[in-house]
Amino acid sequence: MKGHAAVTTTSLSPAKQWRWKWLALTVLLLVFFSMLVPLAFLLGLHNGLPVGYLGDDNAASDFLEIYGHGDGVTGQYSLKDDSRAKQMLLNFTPSLPQEIVQSITGDGDGKSKGFEPDEDSEQLDSQPTGVVSNSDSNATTPFPEVVPKPPADAFNVQLTSDSRLGDRVAANPSNGSNFYGSESSCQLEFGSYCLWSKEHKESMKDATVKIFKDQLFVARAYYPSIAKLQGQENLSREMKQNIQEHERILSEVISDADLPPIYANKIQKMEQTIAKAKGCTVECSNVERKLRQLLDLTEDETHFHMKQSAFLFHLGVQTMPKSLHCLSMRLTVEYFREPPPDMELSLGFKLDDPRFRHYVIFTRHILAVSVTINSTVMNSKDTADMIFHLITDRQNFYAMKLWFARNSYNEAIIHVLNIEDLSVSILNGVGLKQFSTSEEFRISVRGFDQTEHLQLRTEYISTFGPSHFLLPEIFKNLKKVIVLDDDVIVQQDLSSLWTIDLEGKVNGAVNFCKLQLGQLEIILGRSILDRSLCLWTSGLNIIDLEKWREHNITGIYHKLLPTFHNGNEETWRTAALPTSLLAFQGHVFPLDSMSIISGLGHDYHVSEDVIKTAAALHYNGNMKPWLDLGIPTYKKYWKKFLIQGEPFMDQCNVRH
Repeated sequence: MKGHAAVTTTSLSPAKQWRWKWLALTVLLLVFFSMLVPLAFLLGLHNGLPVGYLGDDNAASDFLEIYGHGDGVTGQYSLKDDSRAKQMLLNFTPSLPQEIVQSITGDGDGKSKGFEPDEDSEQLDSQPTGVVSNSDSNATTPFPEVVPKPPADAFNVQLTSDSRLGDRVAANPSNGSNFYGSESSCQLEFGSYCLWSKEHKESMKDATVKIFKDQLFVARAYYPSIAKLQGQENLSREMKQNIQEHERILSEVISDADLPPIYANKIQKMEQTIAKAKGCTVECSNVERKLRQLLDLTEDETHFHMKQSAFLFHLGVQTMPKSLHCLSMRLTVEYFREPPPDMELSLGFKLDDPRFRHYVIFTRHILAVSVTINSTVMNSKDTADMIFHLITDRQNFYAMKLWFARNSYNEAIIHVLNIEDLSVSILNGVGLKQFSTSEEFRISVRGFDQTEHLQLRTEYISTFGPSHFLLPEIFKNLKKVIVLDDDVIVQQDLSSLWTIDLEGKVNGAVNFCKLQLGQLEIILGRSILDRSLCLWTSGLNIIDLEKWREHNITGIYHKLLPTFHNGNEETWRTAALPTSLLAFQGHVFPLDSMSIISGLGHDYHVSEDVIKTAAALHYNGNMKPWLDLGIPTYKKYWKKFLIQGEPFMDQCNVRH
């Protein structure tokens, strides 16, 4: 057996030796390539670029995505335009090759390489971007975006209900990534807060404190590498001491006014220490990690504060001010303590007489509707045949009854109606869940322009709410009414509107031709009859109730509602835009848009000359004139129609 075993071993030895030769050859090849790859990288042969640090996938992007400080506008800022970011990069000069530093900061002979400035903040990349967050009602609510895939005339639509009870999403979600490429995108995510914060931008009160923070961060970035260097014990000890002093100062101050008198010496001392650290050869990995941490933390913190500020802004916008709540409560208590005489008993025969001029206002706001009526009456030559029908809910019904019983508006008759007193059959006929005033929406559209860039713009649209579709049932004997929103003031006599021939149309409204039905096809679906039709807005509308009944507009609305409404309140309110646009499709008579100016609740750039010559002003948008957050320039036109000398207003400290 032993001899057989010896023979077997001898016969297999050449094969084993052959295998070992291949293994040795493979190891040699691996060693050769492991040396060749680093050598090629050091020589810059892999892509022709100079040796150095470029970071990860975001390092070579055109812009650092950051948020504006203090003005509430998010956007992409060029590093060469941001002095603070530029200085931060310059602090890291020893860790970056000179060629790359010049390409980032724009210094040197050539132009910036890879960091080009944005020529137009409104223009976006030609490639569509994705989901943008919406914080009008909730800072964490996602704002879905619909990305159509048609040819050059396609539009990217984002829709949000901008109603006073909160913004609601009405478009279908799609995948994508956040973008903050312009002021418009900021307005998309944070709504009117961006407009308001930009207008009320304040100067920085912590500029020097931020210098302390920047120096502290740079020192922390260099310190681990300096501490490992041989022969730099003194510099390491000096840097550690300066870091501790900066940390102590920053722990006690918030603004520049809190800084100690010796802060200038501390800044200079730290600057000298950082300059010494720059002269040392250090590794890039730690600096890279610290810089990336700074960017991530700063962006996250800024975005959090932006969301928080936007939420508080919209909370202030959508919540009834304390003074107005006091006014409503005092009037309600006074009504039950001493009810006023019911004038409807003696004037009831006029309320459904079609020979009178009937105005209808859906409202919850006593002071707002009072200003609307007062402005209409004061600018009318004849008020004897004017009747205002105020439709409200039970909560505000009694306060309004007492208010309009106490205050007279020349010879005009004020009829206050509680919508909850209507029969159940009427309410269920339009699927009404609760009382609603006009609904307001922000519609953001991105379409391709001639330069093949995606142009984003945001428009504000107000439209009828579900309660408006009760009009032909509430006023069965009337033939024509004018519907006003309670955020409208009238500056001229509206008598001429009653003689306008609507040419067989149902709704005389101001056309908003900046948007067309075809641009909202992804929201409205395939029910669009004419893509070129302009959108129409509420605010001041002439309604032919006879034509309404003839074309069964309420029935059309009732058929459309299930398409956009799945049973909950969110979709019930956001369904107001598509149902209103489609129900009146082909039944809108265009009014003169120059005589009715809208946008005074969100647009800071309406000309004063245009305002003075307009027949009516519509404060659509979140910044209503009765709020502290309203646009100050436009408040004076609204305030001059406030009732003066009302004791309840004085008691509740309602500002005049």
